[in-house]
Amino acid sequence: MIANTSKERSLWLGSDLSSLLLRAALAASFLSAVADRFGLWGTYGHAHVAWGDFARFVDYTHTLTSVFPISLSVFFAWTATAAETILAVLLLVGWRVRAVSIMSGLLLLAFTVAITFSLGIKAALDYSVPSAAAASLLLSSRDPDRFTFDAKSRSKLL
Repeated sequence: MIANTSKERSLWLGSDLSSLLLRAALAASFLSAVADRFGLWGTYGHAHVAWGDFARFVDYTHTLTSVFPISLSVFFAWTATAAETILAVLLLVGWRVRAVSIMSGLLLLAFTVAITFSLGIKAALDYSVPSAAAASLLLSSRDPDRFTFDAKSRSKLL
């Protein structure tokens, strides 16, 4: 898309900036949750610390996945942690934004369902998981912003 008028350039820049900020916000949310699991925000009991260590996160994971054997809780906890870390990094650098956004949205929808069935819809809403899922899926419907690897590689092909 080539912006011809100053109004078109302004809209294009606004769209690019909103996509960049959305990618950054989603990535920051994922990375913040991962940091909490490893005590980087403090130990359990400190203000705004949900888990404070990985063992507490595994216990929380078991709460959300209690329909599965407890032996799978560690696997689910590590899988969620790896997925959130990888998706966050890919969102930050802007690589395959559409696919990564869809995967992020699906992961967040899975979290929403698990939290809702285990703890109730209020918990899912308090953690803003449904809105983050919707934001991820909205991001997947947009053209890559100019600050992504996707846009840079596409411009080289043109």
